[in-house]
Amino acid sequence: MSHGPRSGLSAVSSALLAMSRHLEVRDVLKTIVASARELLDAEYAALGVPDDHGGFAQFVVDGVSDAQWKAIGPLPRQHGILAAMLHEAKPERLADVREDPRFEGWPAAHPDMSDFLGLPIRDGDEIIGALFLANKRCSKPEGSCGFTPEDEELLTILAQHAAIALTNARLYERSRELTIAEERSRLAHELHDAVSQKLFSLRLTAQAAAALVDRDPSRAKGELQQVAALAAEAADELRAAVVELRPAALDEDGLVATLRTHIQVLDRAHTARVTFDSRGVRALPAAQEEAMLRVAQEALHNALRHSGGSRVDVTLVKRGPGVVLRVTDDGSGFDPASTRRAGRHLGLVSMRDRTSGVGGTLTVDSAPGKGTTIDMEVPGG
Repeated sequence: MSHGPRSGLSAVSSALLAMSRHLEVRDVLKTIVASARELLDAEYAALGVPDDHGGFAQFVVDGVSDAQWKAIGPLPRQHGILAAMLHEAKPERLADVREDPRFEGWPAAHPDMSDFLGLPIRDGDEIIGALFLANKRCSKPEGSCGFTPEDEELLTILAQHAAIALTNARLYERSRELTIAEERSRLAHELHDAVSQKLFSLRLTAQAAAALVDRDPSRAKGELQQVAALAAEAADELRAAVVELRPAALDEDGLVATLRTHIQVLDRAHTARVTFDSRGVRALPAAQEEAMLRVAQEALHNALRHSGGSRVDVTLVKRGPGVVLRVTDDGSGFDPASTRRAGRHLGLVSMRDRTSGVGGTLTVDSAPGKGTTIDMEVPGG
């Protein structure tokens, strides 16, 4: 390495810490590639995750602009040097990748590359990715590779930790998919229970009104008014469920804008006043933003469906080294200590699990007749 041992160790430590901060697979891949390129002082870096069809499920690059990447075209296939790393499972350090007999060319818009260092990322016996660097930024004799055996050793260490980070991210995403499936099942169950009951009552009331219309028009009118009220309640139940099922636009709009839009819809859909205020919050890691959105949705669901309050206030503010989400209602409240058994129904267990999963803390402050305040605090922001 061109750096001394102390600076090299510091750089490795920084790279490993950066990888451990992320839970989303895409974020982990980007961090691995950027860390490898910076650590070994290369002009280009890339990481490919293979699919089962001879291509790549994901392919992340660093050192190539968005315009260049778009001009290059479709993702590469598993051929040439990439195939060697994925199937032969050994490092490749080349003075000029273009002179290797396995080289099969690249698209016209592809940047020109010469010296090359690549190696597989392994999880046990499984190869889960291929990491490679090109064009070491250093002076090198003609015909020699700028990447040294020490660089190869350093990249091997990074790849070992990258495998752990990538595997953990995959497990997290699978866990999140299961959670989403459970939430959809819960919503479907609630939708069936709430709306079907309203529709059943509506049908019976309509039948009663039809039977009374000739012999007791006055009572029939009262029954028809009840039909209208039940229909309105059913519409509200359906609208609330649809709002929860709607995919959150976190990637496009961010947490603050997504929460604001969600709360505006809830404010229109319910008789209770629902407000939102945000101060000083910047973008958070994707996992934290999703967790905060889901906790806010669960807390709002509880407040609007169960508290009987006339007002729900949501705030998202920067506090010291973290960000705090607060959902407060003026409803009937409850005794948190006596609802441990009912906690799963109220969503408190889900909220606590989501919060702890992103390194945060959840506080529930409530008492009968005193309303409820839920605080979720996460680091960063």
